[in-house]
Amino acid sequence: MPEKFVINGGKPLKGEIEVRGSKNAATPILAATLLTDQPCIIDNIPLIEDVFKMIELLQDLGAEVEWLSERKIKVQAKEITSNITNKSLVTKMRSSVLIIGPLLARLNMAEINKPGGCIIGARPIDVHLNAFRDLGVTIEQSDELYYLKAKDGIKGGHIILDEFSVTATENVMMAVALCPNKTTIDLAACEPHIQDLALFLKKMGVQIKGEGTHTIELIGNKELKGAEHTIQYDYVEAGTYILMTATVGGSVIVKNTPVDYLHLLIKNLKSFGVDIKIIDSKTVLVNGSSNMKMASIQALPYPGIPTDLQSMFGVLATQTIDSTLIHDPMYEGRLKYLEELNKMGARIIVCDPHRAIIGGPTQLYGTDLRTFDLRAGAALISAGLAAQGITTIHNMEQIDRGYEKIEERLQGIGGDIKRITLES
Repeated sequence: MPEKFVINGGKPLKGEIEVRGSKNAATPILAATLLTDQPCIIDNIPLIEDVFKMIELLQDLGAEVEWLSERKIKVQAKEITSNITNKSLVTKMRSSVLIIGPLLARLNMAEINKPGGCIIGARPIDVHLNAFRDLGVTIEQSDELYYLKAKDGIKGGHIILDEFSVTATENVMMAVALCPNKTTIDLAACEPHIQDLALFLKKMGVQIKGEGTHTIELIGNKELKGAEHTIQYDYVEAGTYILMTATVGGSVIVKNTPVDYLHLLIKNLKSFGVDIKIIDSKTVLVNGSSNMKMASIQALPYPGIPTDLQSMFGVLATQTIDSTLIHDPMYEGRLKYLEELNKMGARIIVCDPHRAIIGGPTQLYGTDLRTFDLRAGAALISAGLAAQGITTIHNMEQIDRGYEKIEERLQGIGGDIKRITLES
């Protein structure tokens, strides 16, 4: 049944909140368990919809999955197939594209329908397909399906990606994991979740150098072993709670924060006048501030400001002094949430699909909102908590894709937010 969030805003946040495991690390690492017929044990699993769907995908392909505890699973892919029976799993989740690399490595073929996910602009998988072609894969497609085949197996080589694509980098890394020849990936993305995937592949027997840079070198192994791995904590989720506290006000300790991946964000927030202190390598303290000012913020590939946090900065800009230029060059649909902020009384000029000017400080007022993507949904929650009156957020299943029981966790730090089930 459909659900919505109802928020009674204007109340400061106070207390401690814990970050969960990284969604963007969990999905590729779960896909990588298909590379071996040996058991793999994955811990610190975030209990979110995208991860549940990835686990369903593994089972659909023939893998056996056993939950060992609340956040730990064992996956064993003894015998797998190259095509998915439940096509709806793919259309609902963009990260389903990550099964292509492991299937090509293990079976020399894959069949997948076109993936779905957030509505944040055109995101074709051409970067993936071009990289697979460079690895010797032949590709046919219909209106709904891609058919990929490596007739003579994956041979490795020198791959130059068309852009800094995170999932394409991960897909190529997994596609060559069983290839004993050297593969070099140039223009590789270097986000923390790619580094976590590299660590897992190393445990399985792949030789990797350069993860965390834009050139990654890999030498695979014809037979990979099973491995145990603990998913890293989610730096985007940590950034979400840090920015939410700065916007709403109060005093919050954010635990399990991967500080090493957030140095630029923290530096910028301090320069904007946010009262933020690093307590240790996994903990930060954020206090509400009244004299914040930021002239501009631009989303960039890591180690820049993540595009996944751009919308959180957009909401923060409604509470800072003077105007702020928001620039997200990566996706033309990332600014859709600004239409919803305008309904709340924000002063926003959308310059083009990638840039907007937001005036502040502005009192926001609760109203009916709809989110069209995961990260914008979290930003609208932040706006609702900062606003006067009642805010209702529809289509909130998008938020569940990446944030585990967010309403319960925000209630723990004083957020007046409830999940309401609607009558069908």
